Amino acid sequence: MQTPMGSGFTAASTTYDVLQGIDLHGKVAIVTGGYSGLGKETVRAFRSAGADVIVPARDVALAAAAMDGIDGVVVEELDLLDPASIDAFADRFLASGRALHILVNSAGIMANPLTRDARGYESQFATNHLGHFQLTTRLLPALRQAGGARVVAVSSRGHRYSDVHFDDPNFEHREYAPYTAYGQSKTANVLFAVELDERERANGIRAFAVHPGSIITHLTRYSNHETLRQGGFLDENYEPIIDPERGLKTAEQGAATQVWCAASPQLEGYGGVYCEDVDIATVHRSDVPDTDVLAVTPGAFGVLPYAIDRDSARRLWKLSEELLDRG
Repeated sequence: MQTPMGSGFTAASTTYDVLQGIDLHGKVAIVTGGYSGLGKETVRAFRSAGADVIVPARDVALAAAAMDGIDGVVVEELDLLDPASIDAFADRFLASGRALHILVNSAGIMANPLTRDARGYESQFATNHLGHFQLTTRLLPALRQAGGARVVAVSSRGHRYSDVHFDDPNFEHREYAPYTAYGQSKTANVLFAVELDERERANGIRAFAVHPGSIITHLTRYSNHETLRQGGFLDENYEPIIDPERGLKTAEQGAATQVWCAASPQLEGYGGVYCEDVDIATVHRSDVPDTDVLAVTPGAFGVLPYAIDRDSARRLWKLSEELLDRG
């Protein structure tokens, strides 16, 4: 299925464009990271189409303030680095008896200095992948109950920076490199979608991974602005450059692909694929990680083969279960 379908949308399409004619009244959506950046645009889009939206957040007061102006959003406590917090959130939702129709795993951190959670796990892998793995698998009963649910893992073209190092995912025996760690976590997001779709499609759950585009949000707080300017992301005044054809997008354009994956009837019967620019992406010709991590590289689109490898997807699922049990 990893072949463009010709959706009719473009790199410049927005969440408004992809939701035309789609009614989400009666649907329940959870959006991690939904109080800022692409997550907030996703929440805004779902609410505009009538969905009930829950935004989990580590800082409930901060998230609630950020949601001001978007009516009908419920903010709940959740820390993706804390397994007990994830379980408590899932238990509360399951106890409500509601079906869960849409889960967008949009929260993330990028290229931060080496930090570890209480279990000793590297923070990017633990937040971007492992926390979402635990959250999604704990919510499976509610997703199955929906009778047609979608899970969207927000990955990145950054998956090109590294495959998953199964023998040392937490940088215990190799030198830590911020963008290598980020790339590993983003590859894990894609592999997770591949295996989740394989395991749960018979239960009506379809999973997708997405590259939203290169959008300057709070996610880039650990990136040097001069480096971003030299890489072609910022102009001479250090303002974001908007050029969708090169992947440089507004938040509304960036969130369009994850909203499309979560709600579009065009994707009925599809799943386990990596999407970008509001379409299913091509498979890139190379399987070699990209070392030029901060540059807008012409033609740097598509998914690398190692990120959709079925054997690696199964292996990652097993590793993730082991890491959760060990922690």
